[in-house]
Amino acid sequence: MRVGVYTDYTYHRVDDQVFAERAFALFLARLAPQFERFFLIGREHPEGGPARYPIGGNVEFVPLPFYSSLADPIAVARRAAQAAARFWRVLGELDCVWLLGPHPLATVFVLLARARRKPVVLGVRQDTVAYVRARHPQRAALQLAGGILDAVWRALARRIPVVAVGPGIASQYSQAKALLEITVSLVEEADIVAPAVALARRYDDEVISVGRLEAEKNPLMLADVIARLEERSSPWRLTVCGEGGLREPLEDRLRELGVDHCAELVGYVPFGPRLLALYRESHALLHVSWTEGLPQVLAEAFAAGLPAVATDVGGVSSAVAGAVVLIPPGDPGAAAAALDSVRRDPHLRDRLVRSGNDWVRSHTVTAELNRVGSFLRAA
Repeated sequence: MRVGVYTDYTYHRVDDQVFAERAFALFLARLAPQFERFFLIGREHPEGGPARYPIGGNVEFVPLPFYSSLADPIAVARRAAQAAARFWRVLGELDCVWLLGPHPLATVFVLLARARRKPVVLGVRQDTVAYVRARHPQRAALQLAGGILDAVWRALARRIPVVAVGPGIASQYSQAKALLEITVSLVEEADIVAPAVALARRYDDEVISVGRLEAEKNPLMLADVIARLEERSSPWRLTVCGEGGLREPLEDRLRELGVDHCAELVGYVPFGPRLLALYRESHALLHVSWTEGLPQVLAEAFAAGLPAVATDVGGVSSAVAGAVVLIPPGDPGAAAAALDSVRRDPHLRDRLVRSGNDWVRSHTVTAELNRVGSFLRAA
């Protein structure tokens, strides 16, 4: 069986290797051994970029014309015909396509694949309407376009199988022709720290946040949380792993609140030994996003034996309610109180660590990939 997967990611080449910008591409690429041929389809940056995530020699990369952002619809429209022609050609080599959206090009690709009588599976990772609203709060036209794309994708799902990340997104696609709910995890069984080892740590002053420093992730709230903890005389220090347009505003906010000495912004840390070590050196995870499907960082924190405090958005409460302390989005006081509870209450820590361990052991990367592979073959 020959499978092609499209997601609106940027890829680039270094020498003869192709690299992806996001860790999710590693999850996709690891499907390759389950099939005779496996194609990743996405934009190729003409000027290259940082060598973060090599997609590996088992994957055949199909480059599409580059545009910088979906927020530039004119650039997308200019590249659409070329992208459609390239996709049409590669369809002749495929038995099935998995198209992640909602996205305008993905919608075009659905129509082209159906015209060639190729089986199609849709993919959904996040609430598009909430994502666009959080990322572009002042751009009503983009929000309208996001709503239309979302409605089109849901209409297509009534006749096409869907892979959805997390129970929140899955519930929005309950009318799909067939539905698979998954967790995106890169955690191996060997990465999981035993609860007894994890609970032997002290849990009193190191909190980690991992994610893009963009509007929908609400990173400026991290500074407010640390300031509230300082007011409580609760001695937490913050490590922030991530990059994005709000890095400098976050640094400014930390200085403004007088808590910049309590925080370290280490920049982007790719999934791997260094990131896993940072999790294990920490005492809690803080996740403050405005919108999510099911955050990959939760699986990583659970594997490290970290108690987690997370905003009650997307599929978080449905999927892992017993393994996290849930807080309302945009409420730094609630986040500070939750971290204080984690520090002071050993029974709470014990419950969170053990529940997270149970959850992540049933959602390793191998388990999730096997489920996706079986679903694609069934399509």
